[in-house]
Amino acid sequence: MLKAGVLGAGHLGKIHLKLLNQSDSYNLVGFYDANKKASAAIESEFGYKSFPSMEELIEACDVIDVVTPTVSHFKCAKLVVEAGKHLFIEKPVTETVEEAEKLLELVRKHKVKAQVGHVERFNPAFMAVNHMISEPMFIEAHRLAEFNPRGTDVSVVLDLMIHDIDAILSVVNSEVQNVYASGVSVISETPDIANARIEFKNGCVANLTASRISMKKMRKARFFQRDAYISVDFLDKACEVVKMKDVPKGKIDDFAMVLTNAEGKKKQIYFDNPKISPNNAILDELNSFAQAIENDTTPVVTLEQGTQALKVAMQIIKTFKKL
Repeated sequence: MLKAGVLGAGHLGKIHLKLLNQSDSYNLVGFYDANKKASAAIESEFGYKSFPSMEELIEACDVIDVVTPTVSHFKCAKLVVEAGKHLFIEKPVTETVEEAEKLLELVRKHKVKAQVGHVERFNPAFMAVNHMISEPMFIEAHRLAEFNPRGTDVSVVLDLMIHDIDAILSVVNSEVQNVYASGVSVISETPDIANARIEFKNGCVANLTASRISMKKMRKARFFQRDAYISVDFLDKACEVVKMKDVPKGKIDDFAMVLTNAEGKKKQIYFDNPKISPNNAILDELNSFAQAIENDTTPVVTLEQGTQALKVAMQIIKTFKKL
């Protein structure tokens, strides 16, 4: 089993601690958090060992899980990688693209594994259909959340939209060509509502909307491609796949759904909804990283992919500033 430690024991850090402790792939060594009072309370309540410094925790582990505020990601990750330890780091990978690129260089230099916590890749609804998404030409994503002060230190793009940016980049096999966006600050100092249009070189267009001041929660994405429509509900963990095929020769089933276009060509509509296997997405992403380390394979969400998602997010944010 891999010896694991957690840097940062806030809301998400405590979830990671609990799951690493449950995992069969890791031996949880302990954690470090700068808040000594909170650390003592966690140690007392859950029995996780609190380390006096980041350096001592890193030294005692094989893998470090960085769940600190984004502003400190690079500082923490640099210590981990330079110590020759494997790195799991929450999204967004770093505060700036420059930091992400420096971190990439360090990971390659020290020959360690790194994975970014884009957890929606492990959402069971997305996992059930992502292999069916082939050359989508239009994508629409909505990610709406009720207001929560936690996370408002960064733009809604880095807080929420980046989940959909990463998921979309993982299925569109093309480079980004243009980005257009608008954002509005309502409560926070940074935008709370944002809309972005991402145009890819292959002609695909993605329209993304994110809000953290909605009256209700929503996390949905729809993928339109030739002869297929695929819908993913990340929140309710549901999906729908609607396909079209040429109408077979001979007698058509009376209950078949058939459309005829202007040229008289007939298409039959049918549903091909896959089975969804319930899971704990955070536990699965952590376990997948352990498998990548043990089997010397490429992590599911690489540092390069996390960096690319950050680059697109930053392009969106820069567009706000030009308005």
